[in-house]
Amino acid sequence: MKTKVVSLFSGGGGLDLGFVAEGYDVIWAIDNNPNAVTTYKQNIGNHIICDDINKIDMETIPHADVVIGGPPCQSFSLAGKRNVEDERGQLVWRYIHIIEQVKPKAFVFENVTGLLSAKNSNGEKIVELLKTAFKEIGYNVTQQVMNAADYGIPQKRKRVILVGLKNGEFVFPKPTHSEDGLKLKKYVSVEEALGDLPPASFDENGVVKFLNTPSTAYQKSMRRGEIVSEHFFSQMSELDRYIVKHVKPGGNYMDIPPEVNSERIRRLQRDGGHTTCYGRMDPSKPSYTINTYFNRPNVGCNIHYKEDRLITVREALRLQSFPDDYKIVSTSKQGRNLIVGNAVPPLLAKVIASCLKKYLEED
Repeated sequence: MKTKVVSLFSGGGGLDLGFVAEGYDVIWAIDNNPNAVTTYKQNIGNHIICDDINKIDMETIPHADVVIGGPPCQSFSLAGKRNVEDERGQLVWRYIHIIEQVKPKAFVFENVTGLLSAKNSNGEKIVELLKTAFKEIGYNVTQQVMNAADYGIPQKRKRVILVGLKNGEFVFPKPTHSEDGLKLKKYVSVEEALGDLPPASFDENGVVKFLNTPSTAYQKSMRRGEIVSEHFFSQMSELDRYIVKHVKPGGNYMDIPPEVNSERIRRLQRDGGHTTCYGRMDPSKPSYTINTYFNRPNVGCNIHYKEDRLITVREALRLQSFPDDYKIVSTSKQGRNLIVGNAVPPLLAKVIASCLKKYLEED
């Protein structure tokens, strides 16, 4: 009999895909983003509802062995004000109440690293309050910052993971990859992840046919069939095209000529900081974190490692470890990007799900 899972704040289902790949049965899921819910149904199943988690009757949530999910992270993001008492910040406490209601054997809670420094108005650390609250309802909680690149995903994406168990104490899986590749496998690079993709299309609703066979283990693991969707150009202004043309692989705004017509770039060149801003990916390394604005050159390192353009949605999905048959259903371009940038990499979820199995079997 399969282990039953309830998924909260599911988004497009990155966490869920990892658990499904390990043989778990996700029986119920919820998200309040209609685009994410439609996309989830397209790729995973109809067991998701589109609703406000604060307003649903908790007694309607089915019993499950495991609860997975992380509340929206904007409140704890390093880029934001880290106000933990706004409406989104309160969702972490709703998560605890649902755990108390469902009474799973285990839970997996994911969030941004900004959670570790977030405090309430009394100066108390939110993550410590969370762990105390979980302990009070009967869970032993283990915490770790996991970097996706350490587990074979071509992206340096760090996230805080809390795993709670009714019985026992979870030990996180050891990394399988490292930057130098001396004792472990070497990090999967951007080129190893994206090198087999065909030329991008100008049609955002079109599909593109592969022209060659996959040449790396990662490419083989992502491939599904002979065609791929979501692989289209992002539109760029004349200024952005000028900027992109001048940034070298692994470089950033420092490569842009000083005569560029942008006060912001001149200020960055003068004052420094934001080192990934206007960045071009290094083909020999993993990408930096894929965010929800990868269709813009000024928010993160989003320029293709070889071509003078921004990465496509499909390339962002590949760097997030979504398989090539994953399709996004969205009413807007930014809706697409939100689903991709907010997701947990499915391969990272799979690593956690695999490790969790032995604790559930012992229980």
